Amino acid sequence: MTQLENLVQADVVLANPRGFCAGVDRAIIIVEQALEKFGAPIYVRNEVVHNQFVVNELREKGAIFVKDLDAIPKGSTVIFSAHGVSKAVRAEADIRGLTAFDATCPLVTKVHIEVAKMRKEKMEIVMIGHKGHPEVEGTMGQSDQGMYLVETPADVEKLVVVDANKLAYVTQTTLSIDDALQVINALKHKFPAIKAPKSDDICYATQNRQDAIKIMAKDCDLVIIVGSPNSSNSNRLREVAENQGVEAYMVDNASFLKPEWLLNKKKIGVSAGASAPEVLVKEVIAALQKFGANNIHELQGVIESVIFKLPKDLTSATKK
Repeated sequence: MTQLENLVQADVVLANPRGFCAGVDRAIIIVEQALEKFGAPIYVRNEVVHNQFVVNELREKGAIFVKDLDAIPKGSTVIFSAHGVSKAVRAEADIRGLTAFDATCPLVTKVHIEVAKMRKEKMEIVMIGHKGHPEVEGTMGQSDQGMYLVETPADVEKLVVVDANKLAYVTQTTLSIDDALQVINALKHKFPAIKAPKSDDICYATQNRQDAIKIMAKDCDLVIIVGSPNSSNSNRLREVAENQGVEAYMVDNASFLKPEWLLNKKKIGVSAGASAPEVLVKEVIAALQKFGANNIHELQGVIESVIFKLPKDLTSATKK
């Protein structure tokens, strides 16, 4: 018990939409169905989605998460995470005789297809994204040459390309929309002929959740984002709230809440990244209520109806 319990007097508002997106739902279902059809263990390259609660639940069901394919016994079943993989990883899986099922988010696959088409047209490609993120590594790995990675306008200033007239850009799907726009504007200023994707690469769920934060944060003096530290889209939600001039923190679960954050706060906003399950949001709300917060109110927002189909090779696979 803390001395602040029942001393905090604040209303709580919930952003909408929040939490799981269609790509995350699909990735989790793919792992669960593979476990049901083929039995444990099922190997997953990298975390299937960036949330520790989800990963631990799947691990308990028999999923084994690995960074490298050489950790997987020959002939085993492997699932590629929602973030996508390079062509080299797919080729290595074939060489090792692994049965691979692809949980790559279809919106990430869309970017991979864009890259393939552009490279076929002999265009160089600038990717806007965070170095070291699995999605960025997967997208950059769609071509063995002709691609550049930038993260900030300063990176653009230092960028040297072979032919500025044969240049295009793509983006990581989970970026801050505002930050990405700054980099895009810098690219257009330095390379006026650069071509944009046919449609925005930043995914609908990322945009919807960031828009919801902007609306919610206007009336809040504290924002709590539920999400794991390695979740790009969750980190971006915290940054969006901070950019609205609001104190904001990200928590993996309710145990990470610090009661001193709540002192003298009148309205607390809560949201969750696209890889964070609603059960964790409910636990955070329960913890806030223990501290004395009340009047839980859910904001209206965009209703998401997107559903992505499961891979045909998984749905048609024979159950053991």
